[in-house]
Amino acid sequence: MGAGPVKQSPAQLADELRAGDRRALGRAITLVESSHPGDREPANRLLELLAPLAGNSIRVGISGVPGVGKSTFIESLGNLVIGQGHKVAVLAVDPSSALSGGSILGDKTRMETLSRRLEAFIRPSPAGGTLGGVARHTRETVLLVEAAGFDVVIVETVGVGQSETAVADLTDLFLLLLLPGGGDELQGIKRGIVELADVIVVNKADGEMAAAAERAAADYRSALRFLRPRSARWAVPVATCSALEGRGIDRVWSLIGEFRATMTASGDLQANRAAQARRWLWSETAENLVARLREDPVVRQRIHVLEAAVSAGQISPRVAAEQLVARFWKDGGNK
Repeated sequence: MGAGPVKQSPAQLADELRAGDRRALGRAITLVESSHPGDREPANRLLELLAPLAGNSIRVGISGVPGVGKSTFIESLGNLVIGQGHKVAVLAVDPSSALSGGSILGDKTRMETLSRRLEAFIRPSPAGGTLGGVARHTRETVLLVEAAGFDVVIVETVGVGQSETAVADLTDLFLLLLLPGGGDELQGIKRGIVELADVIVVNKADGEMAAAAERAAADYRSALRFLRPRSARWAVPVATCSALEGRGIDRVWSLIGEFRATMTASGDLQANRAAQARRWLWSETAENLVARLREDPVVRQRIHVLEAAVSAGQISPRVAAEQLVARFWKDGGNK
């Protein structure tokens, strides 16, 4: 049999990525997303080489209900900050991809002007078995795009629900995008999601909805008085904008800058990133242990038996899990 294609070394890939080669960035992300056991070591080496170059960005998480205009907002914000000399990466955390094994490309196709900019990089979420797996790859992708020189990283939730918490733990600032309405509209927003927000923005403040957007913003400001902010050093502001017309976007960017300056000066930004890194350590530890357990040949022989027993109600999942781990450590894990 002939030899397969020669794979690029992690050092070569890192050099090309640092030099601004977008194709190298794409290959690097594909490598760290790979679940193939043979890619684990080169992916780890690549991250080891590039991690010291990461961290020089503002990481912004953006969430909002379907129809709020996230794509238009992100495109408008991205074009504004590129015009000020920044480079923007847009990453998506998509819980539906964790369920279906695919990823939503619609946002990329809707951000037509932004996707054509050389200073922008848009990446849909990878396939994954769990939302945690999707978030895991997004963390690594954040490091890669930062090492490639992108200094504004936007992490978007494509869905709603658990993904907000995942994105808040990936970013420095969590921005909640809302529709005009207020009052009843406020009742439909989960309190937990609002409590995650560092900045709240009411979009679609244009045309006949302009006055409604201002009323909604006033309602949200009143409601925030009864909620505890994420940081004692930062009072959550509520702004309005029209992403479609580009009005108010500069104010939103200014608020992001104020947040970064305040939290950097107090040391909270670095403390938050350090806490995120510690949580990431334990998340990775759990992911690696499960992967090694599943790959162990002795454990694999036992898994289908225990799965069948659990499905039939013959044994509790807790006891079955303890048996799997015990078998792993006895026959595989300590070799």
